[in-house]
Amino acid sequence: MPDSPRKIRSISDFHKLRGLPGPKHPLISLVDYSKTVVYPENLGEFWTMSHYSIAVKGNVGTLRYGQQEYDFDEGVMSFMAPGQVMQIDPNTREGVKPWGWILLIHPEFLYQSPLASKIRRHELFGYAVNEALFLSESEKGKILGIFAQIREEYESGIDSFSQDIMIAQIDLLLTYADRFYKRQFITRQVSSHDILDKLENLLVNWFEGDNLLNQGLPSVQYLAGELNLSPNYLSNMLKELTGQTTQQHIHDMLISKAKEKLSVSTLTVSQVAYELGFEHPQSFSKFFKAKTEQTPGEFRKSFTG
Repeated sequence: MPDSPRKIRSISDFHKLRGLPGPKHPLISLVDYSKTVVYPENLGEFWTMSHYSIAVKGNVGTLRYGQQEYDFDEGVMSFMAPGQVMQIDPNTREGVKPWGWILLIHPEFLYQSPLASKIRRHELFGYAVNEALFLSESEKGKILGIFAQIREEYESGIDSFSQDIMIAQIDLLLTYADRFYKRQFITRQVSSHDILDKLENLLVNWFEGDNLLNQGLPSVQYLAGELNLSPNYLSNMLKELTGQTTQQHIHDMLISKAKEKLSVSTLTVSQVAYELGFEHPQSFSKFFKAKTEQTPGEFRKSFTG
């Protein structure tokens, strides 16, 4: 990835770079994806944008993420926040017509609305390209229906009610996306459980080696990176499958390792704390009690009798 991707500073800039007429409003635009173009000089460029992007697309072929390719021919949704880096790829293939809509929202359009802070914290905008939302036919119909309502407001001219109506529709769009992602976590369980198995192996390898002593606990970012996932997606998938986030899985493994050392070794509590990467035994004892409702000493005593 280049050190300095091209910065798209406005929605008008995006329109110009994708061969579109100027937007009807400087802070929000609904783009017909089938009408966008990629100029040869922009092909393969990396861009960052000043606005949010919510897209539903189809017939765009395959995209590569890491060592894998992902099929984006069916209806998929993707989400980008200001400052995220994207790569410009061709959106046409011989004999195949892409379809879709891209909703561009400048943060200032949401100013003083409840969605302004909500969208900044929304986890959908932390997902990576291989974590796009694959829509069923009924879900696609629902999403395209909301896009149609936004388009109706956008095309009819902005008045004193339009902004509130479109913000409400954007909020509804995100709510449905949350619902459909939960469905995806469940219906793609084979893939999800494969990821869960790989996560467990990563944790076991980390805790069995000298990593705890030398580097402390593995970070959520490290584990997600090893699995070619974003931290948000990994935690949300695990929450749906197991009821626990990635951080909770890490803590569970740490407690399991602590119990093992306390029950089968003659190490002091301070030595166990040190081997588990704790700088201060008091911190270990506090953490252990918070998770087990026993101090390390109480656990050892109850185990050994």
